Amino acid sequence: MRFLTQRKHFKDLSEQEVLALAISSEEDDARIYRSYAETLRGEYPDTARVFEGMAAEEDGHRAALIDLHRARFGDVIPLIRREHVAGYYARRPVWLVQNLGIERIRDEAEAMEREAEHFYHTAAQRSTDAATRKLLGDLASAEAGHQDRAGDLVKEHLDEDSREAEDRTAKRQFLLTWVQPGLAGLMDGSVSTLAPIFATAFATQDTWTTFLVGLAASVGAGISMGFTEAASDDGELSGRGSPLKRGLASGVMTTLGGLGHALPYLIPHFWTATIIAMIVVFVELWAIAWIQNRYMQTPFFRAAFQVVLGGALVLAAGVMIGSG
Repeated sequence: MRFLTQRKHFKDLSEQEVLALAISSEEDDARIYRSYAETLRGEYPDTARVFEGMAAEEDGHRAALIDLHRARFGDVIPLIRREHVAGYYARRPVWLVQNLGIERIRDEAEAMEREAEHFYHTAAQRSTDAATRKLLGDLASAEAGHQDRAGDLVKEHLDEDSREAEDRTAKRQFLLTWVQPGLAGLMDGSVSTLAPIFATAFATQDTWTTFLVGLAASVGAGISMGFTEAASDDGELSGRGSPLKRGLASGVMTTLGGLGHALPYLIPHFWTATIIAMIVVFVELWAIAWIQNRYMQTPFFRAAFQVVLGGALVLAAGVMIGSG
């Protein structure tokens, strides 16, 4: 199947080309680590220094590989990169994503070193040439050394207080970007759709009509809340994060909040559907109270009193309007 790709296969590379590929890969990884450092410098200066140190390590390995190439093959290094080789591990361009979380960056950096080491080990095992096998084994050892050095750098630059401070900052960002708008959406979707859904249910006694009204109310509220959240704050000054993420969290949770007690009306029997819908409403309201207590530090009984009482009043209003 080699004719299906214009890229070169790894087993067809010469030892010089393998060395050139390793050099370009080390250069790319150093640039990625520096982009991570630049992204994190403002909020996580200690972790930024870790990635600067890892970039320096990649520079050192690249320099050693260049010296080896010069000794074996001369000064002219073939132009070959990851994208030129079929089956070679690729770097996902996550460093281009704005508001990338610190834990995600750390995970990606660990994966970078692990993927490189695994690839070199696998390639060495498949090689039948002794010199090539040794070269690939040396590269695998170098990548394993990168992981050990990364651990040393973390210990050097991230003491317990620094790590705790960064974790607190990351948690705060998670709350502002995802939990807060998602919770607002869930509350709006769960409470605001109660009146139209139950008013329609008791006015028509038609479960299908009730479901359609609930579906329309939930989706409409979700779209409205999502756009409102995204347009209200670009996150630049408030530090609340990407408006797209906040709008998505708010819109999805608003829709889910309304659909929770609309879906039971797919059951054709009116009272069965209504009783199940009321049970779902009860669970939704207590879930909101738990989330407020868990993530927003709102005392549980105060949150439960506010949410459950408010939801009960809206539910009662819908039932009375529909029954009248």
